[in-house]
Amino acid sequence: MSYYKIANLEQYFKHYHKSVREPRKFWGKIAEENFTWYQMWEKVVEFNMAEADIKWFTGAKVNIVKNCIDRHLARRGNKTAIIFEPNNPEEEAQHITYTQLHERVCKMANVLREQGVQKGDRVCIYLPMIPELAVAVLACARIGAIHSVVFAGFSASAVATRINDCDCKMVITSDGGFRGNKTIDLKGIIDEALTHCPGVHKVLVAKRTNEQVNMVYGRDMWLQPLLDEASDNNVAEIMDAEDPLFILYTSGSTGKPKGMLHTTAGYMVYTAYTFKNVFNYEENDVYWCTADIGWITGHSYILYGPLLNGATTVIFEGVPSYPDFSRFWEVIEKHQVTQFYTAPTAIRSLAKESIDYVQGFPLKSLKVIGSVGEPINEEAWNWYNDHVGGKRCPVVDTWWQTETGGIMISPVPFVTPTKPTYATLPLPGIQPVLMDEKRNEIEENQVVGSLCIKFPWPSIARTIWGDHQRYKETYFSTFPGKYFTGDGALRDEVGYYRITGRVDDVIIVSGHNLGTAPIEDAINEHQAVAESAIVGFPHDIKGNALYGYIILKEHGETRNQENLRGEINKLISDQIGPIAKLDKIQFVSGLPKTRSGKIMRRILRKIAEGDYSNFGDTTTLLNPEIVEEIKAGKIE
Repeated sequence: MSYYKIANLEQYFKHYHKSVREPRKFWGKIAEENFTWYQMWEKVVEFNMAEADIKWFTGAKVNIVKNCIDRHLARRGNKTAIIFEPNNPEEEAQHITYTQLHERVCKMANVLREQGVQKGDRVCIYLPMIPELAVAVLACARIGAIHSVVFAGFSASAVATRINDCDCKMVITSDGGFRGNKTIDLKGIIDEALTHCPGVHKVLVAKRTNEQVNMVYGRDMWLQPLLDEASDNNVAEIMDAEDPLFILYTSGSTGKPKGMLHTTAGYMVYTAYTFKNVFNYEENDVYWCTADIGWITGHSYILYGPLLNGATTVIFEGVPSYPDFSRFWEVIEKHQVTQFYTAPTAIRSLAKESIDYVQGFPLKSLKVIGSVGEPINEEAWNWYNDHVGGKRCPVVDTWWQTETGGIMISPVPFVTPTKPTYATLPLPGIQPVLMDEKRNEIEENQVVGSLCIKFPWPSIARTIWGDHQRYKETYFSTFPGKYFTGDGALRDEVGYYRITGRVDDVIIVSGHNLGTAPIEDAINEHQAVAESAIVGFPHDIKGNALYGYIILKEHGETRNQENLRGEINKLISDQIGPIAKLDKIQFVSGLPKTRSGKIMRRILRKIAEGDYSNFGDTTTLLNPEIVEEIKAGKIE
């Protein structure tokens, strides 16, 4: 019996118990029956949680792209692999078959090799959501180069940090990108970034907007002429199971972004398995995830997961509001989408618009609708369920992270009974536990605790690029012997999990994990700013928004405050990206601090939320009187 597809609740529990009792046998069977290997493994899993040392399918040889494309060619060569839906609905959508995708990836792989990219080299990809992005990612993986996709909304400074951290030798970008009614100068951002990146010797530029761009002689090359000349015959590199596949950066609560490293075989097995089960994918379905490939959701559930299953996956260049708020529903209808996966932020923003935008479309093709990026609130869950799913499509509220590589806790559609705001039950192979403040495991239900995982799963990130000590300290030291997610969770009376949010200084804004430290660093560079503290507060659309408390230097206090707010947000936008801008900025004379100098963010958070009920003991503060002053000056 195959463990690949879960058909009913009884089977879920059977698979789950098997995966916990005999994880090696469970994952070994899935890996053996559903993928093409050059060489089988000696051991399914080896790990030492204390050292954060984890290996899956030791000794196996494989190529993930061969599994994503080549093995489907005989049966599915003429099937659409990717539907590209452009930003402008008047531009024709592209349907790229598996055979065409194979040809394009092989040509791109040959171009990369001709330009000196070798196995193990890092390649930064900074592209809009166009087919070239998918092709570039897959071409890197085909030849064993490590792709580092940077979301094409990050600033030059943020891009440069990521390029330098993993020492990329090449950048793949485009002349620009379309986003709603805006055109973004991506090439200009890369040019600025590369003034700080001495290691980059080649830049390949795709054409999308046909804007005039500056091409640096000897470094920059137009991509299309190289592809036109390249052979479409390319032999995939034989990769070790634990060879690096990609680096993806996520915000840290302190310091620079963390380059999470994912390796080949375990990631392949887990993303394929979870895609199949969480989305109930069947052969002729059309699946659409609205994320950007610049995030882990796009890696795992626009590209790798769907293609490993021989699926048809939609790549969407646009935004939900352009040309109007019916765009998502129009695309679902146009391509007869069967599975739709989006973020609570998008759902909330669409729910506040006229219901006519949705009701103009029958959406009868849909069978599963999903949510990703942050916990979904009950109001948004009900609107999504009622108006998009028509009360007949299960809502899969998925919890997972960049670090986990794949979905960890989620309903299995038509199997797990759903409950609004709950991610429900762990998927097979995932062993969650709740920990109390004394680092003890909480056995009973109807409790809240810190969410940890006590046994490794195949797609767990293996390290932080170049800094294994930081990886160990961040994820494995708080609760020794366990992976600490950084999230709090509630477990109800039947064992369903509800994620309650971050327990560290990372704030999820519109599904983006934003570390407070890098934002504060950017603000503090302003010549008028002495010190700053950032907290999150609830926001109807974004889930959370950012509230900044800022102390000005003496000469700054005479400045026009509105101008200052604009300058501060411009600094943040330039250094990190527009996604990190502050919604509210309050200028204060001081911040509540302990005698050791630690800012009491808990108090600042409560003030930002408008909750003055219980600040705890403020007498231990160095400056207790500041709390009343900040309350009085709160920005509404």
